[in-house]
Amino acid sequence: MKHSFLGKLDGAWNPQEWRDLTVIVCVSAGADSVALLRGLASIRLEGPGRLVVAHFNHRLRGTASDADETFTRGLCDRLELRLEVGSPPAEMPPVAETSEATARTARYVFFEEVAKAQGARFVATAHTADDQVETILHRIVRGTGVGGLGGIPRTRPLATGITMLRPLLTFSRSEIIEFLKSLPQQFREDASNRELRFTRNRIRAKLLPELARDYNPQVRSALLRLGTLAADSQQVVQSLCADVLDRCVTVRGPDRVQIGYQPLAAFPPAVLREVLIALWKNLDWPQQEMGFDHWNQLAEMLQQGQRGKQQTLPGNIVATRHEMNLQLTRHV
Repeated sequence: MKHSFLGKLDGAWNPQEWRDLTVIVCVSAGADSVALLRGLASIRLEGPGRLVVAHFNHRLRGTASDADETFTRGLCDRLELRLEVGSPPAEMPPVAETSEATARTARYVFFEEVAKAQGARFVATAHTADDQVETILHRIVRGTGVGGLGGIPRTRPLATGITMLRPLLTFSRSEIIEFLKSLPQQFREDASNRELRFTRNRIRAKLLPELARDYNPQVRSALLRLGTLAADSQQVVQSLCADVLDRCVTVRGPDRVQIGYQPLAAFPPAVLREVLIALWKNLDWPQQEMGFDHWNQLAEMLQQGQRGKQQTLPGNIVATRHEMNLQLTRHV
């Protein structure tokens, strides 16, 4: 009898959709990614498609990181699956100086390289409902807009013709552990996940339990519903933004665009902010240091302001209001 985990995974990502395609499965050796690999290997159908495992050894935890790689190699040998292993480039800073964001970027660059080399259509990662809850709460604490409340998307483009997919996004960690016990299947535990110096770990170990105990026992479900509603709302906004960008934006090159502001006069600032954020994403301009005040000031420049008014934004981007448009120029 098929385990309930496999039935749910089959419904979350029908094997008919990828039986003829190559899928890269990202495996860290932790419970979530091991369950994803064992699940996909169990439900895949006969066809020319392949499962290829990608493991990135960050070498941040010494022998423990190497043990994760050894474990993953053994698992792939037993499942008779190809394994690709990556590690940080030589120029990466020392362990103590390596941020979580830097490590994540190196990992995803590796996944993209493996996908291109193997001719893969999908890259599957093992983000779960628990990850979704922690991400949404983390963004609320840090400060976010409606888009951020949507949390982790189920899919996103990784490169041309390659989609990153998260088949376990509706699975709880308890479901995953129960499935692994039923096999039985071992997995590795990352001790750094218990270090409270990391904000996400404090959210998982302290804040979420406190919220559930003292405020709302169903706080996880509430946050997941909030994420779903925010993601649905954001889809509507993104559709509107795409239409506005098509009608109002003229691209003069990778570092200069013009926005005709007259058609935007009737839009509320909230919509204009989303339009500007979408424009930044399309141009691949840096957003990290663009805060609410920056987006709001730009929205105000679109709706009002004197001709010749200028504003310098993070990333050395200069906004200049002309008679008929707002010009944005990035100085690199």
